[in-house]
Amino acid sequence: MQRFKLILNNPTLRLFIGAALISLSAVWVKLVNIPPSVSAFYRVLFGGLALSLFLIATRKKILLSKKIWLLLVVASFFLVLDLWFWHRSIVAIGPGLSTLLANLQVFIIMFAGIIFLRQFPTSLQLLALPLAIVGLFLIIDFDRDYFSERYNSGIIYGLLTAVAYACYILVLKSIRNISNYRIPTREVAIVSIMASFIFAIIVILEEGFIELPVYRDLGWLLAYGILSHCLGWLFIVSSLSQVSAMQAGIALLLQPTLSFFWDILFFDRLMTYYEIIGAIITIAAIYLGTRTTSKQS
Repeated sequence: MQRFKLILNNPTLRLFIGAALISLSAVWVKLVNIPPSVSAFYRVLFGGLALSLFLIATRKKILLSKKIWLLLVVASFFLVLDLWFWHRSIVAIGPGLSTLLANLQVFIIMFAGIIFLRQFPTSLQLLALPLAIVGLFLIIDFDRDYFSERYNSGIIYGLLTAVAYACYILVLKSIRNISNYRIPTREVAIVSIMASFIFAIIVILEEGFIELPVYRDLGWLLAYGILSHCLGWLFIVSSLSQVSAMQAGIALLLQPTLSFFWDILFFDRLMTYYEIIGAIITIAAIYLGTRTTSKQS
């Protein structure tokens, strides 16, 4: 119980736990044999249903202001855009490079934090940012057919993912700053259910119908929705009002780093010296970037 309270009271630790849980997303997607948009649909559906059942079972009331409801609608659209762009980037250029591009969100969040939130990075964070990017580049395998139409579209999708991902995090941070609830169960549940309705429309337009998962895939999708989406984002969102935008962006770089290790552990990926050095550099950069808070004017 004491350790659990320690986690609840440490926003940086909650960020790391959340990033670790969402880093498993690529594992679940790789294990299931269904189209990317369909897996994204079940991710937000199962995550949203799990949280909704919890709210019903515990008789939690949902008392949110009109401003928060509006922000939740906006957040759900950015979440859908994030997942839609990211899955297409994965298909075109692979999970490694697509995840790296998605996590360029840290630059967007940094500039947004400076301009809109008046949060200025510390010297350690300014050092950590380029170190993290260098480390991630060393991790990624770039042995691809450069400048082909498929490659170029994957790069564009990856960059659009970064924009949508950053906007999603910033909107969630805005919600947490004005929310009266300590644990964002209601907010994550509402965003997930809204996103599942949007994805249902997308899947029907793309596939003509929503494919029901087979028994084996159902287990992985439940893990995807409950562990990575539901619990992962609960930990992340609950910390956003207590850390700077820059800290959140750097901490979430743990996601692609751990995704690399899961690829080695679960799918027998071979490691090179460059990848090992890159992982060490990235982890060190994440530590530097999150151990202090940003200066606020």
